[in-house]
Amino acid sequence: MDVVQRGGGELFTSPDPDGAREFFRSKDKALAPKVMSVRKAVERFIRDGDYLAIGGFGANRIPTAVCHEIVRQKRKGLGFLGHTSTHDFQILAAGETFDRCDVAYVVGLEARGLSPNARRYMESGKVRITENSNYGLSLRLKAAAMGVPFLPARHLMGTDTFAYSPASVVTCPYTGKKLVLQPAVYPDVAAIHVHEADEFGNCRIRGIHISDLDLARACKRLIITCERLVHSDEIRSDPSRTAIPYYLVDAVCEVRYGGYPGCMAHEYFSDEEHLHEWLEVEKDPEAFASFLQANIFGVQDFSEYLERNGGMRKMSRLRRMELRIRAEEGRCGQE
Repeated sequence: MDVVQRGGGELFTSPDPDGAREFFRSKDKALAPKVMSVRKAVERFIRDGDYLAIGGFGANRIPTAVCHEIVRQKRKGLGFLGHTSTHDFQILAAGETFDRCDVAYVVGLEARGLSPNARRYMESGKVRITENSNYGLSLRLKAAAMGVPFLPARHLMGTDTFAYSPASVVTCPYTGKKLVLQPAVYPDVAAIHVHEADEFGNCRIRGIHISDLDLARACKRLIITCERLVHSDEIRSDPSRTAIPYYLVDAVCEVRYGGYPGCMAHEYFSDEEHLHEWLEVEKDPEAFASFLQANIFGVQDFSEYLERNGGMRKMSRLRRMELRIRAEEGRCGQE
């Protein structure tokens, strides 16, 4: 294929599938218990300098506890895959944990507004940036999951985003038409929050997956947090519901309400008051430092963070909100 044009964005990871396969070939895939605390999982599987990806979509089903623990353990020099990233990005930017980022959707918390602190950090010159679209990053994960160095698409051409991306435009050998090639991305480590998992790492997800199933297959190490730890017999009773199989997983951490203050489909609604509190307090760096001390550095774990922000009374209210919304959607669907 003839390369017509190359984007100017930096490649932060190698798209070579053979290098990734060498790692996967030596990875332990035994059916063995992997349950541990979030603290232990971050200590063991996330290292300074790693390229990190976070699962979920927007504020839905994000592994908040892992993000907190990365900041609490003061991980530095990470790369980050900014794919539909909202509150997770806000947390990681608060700890200045990453210094390079593949950007599609970051800084914003959707309709809630922009994170003042994340914006300051991204404008500080401390972070190297390569741009893309959400679809482009999804293709990069899909390529890695397939074990190929790139996937072709018909997007980005003629845009500024392409100019700052790592993609290339080539001539199709079959049609002579122009195509964009998106290079595979193999994260060193990823964290995904799911509804249920067994002790081995077999996972169930309700609601949208977005790119999480590809992410689970593309990353070299995978930390799973789950709302509920269930017996393996429950998983085996309906294997068609297993979204992520055990052999991809390195750690399983049970974290009830682990996507808070974001939402979790069929479980609980987002805490809009607390998300607004984050956005407001970030406007004053000194006040934000005190806020982080109270909510991340000054607590032992995610459970204590929940208690500081309303505890089970608030979680029950958010759960009732989600169930009421689901019931209303069901009634609308029947009309």
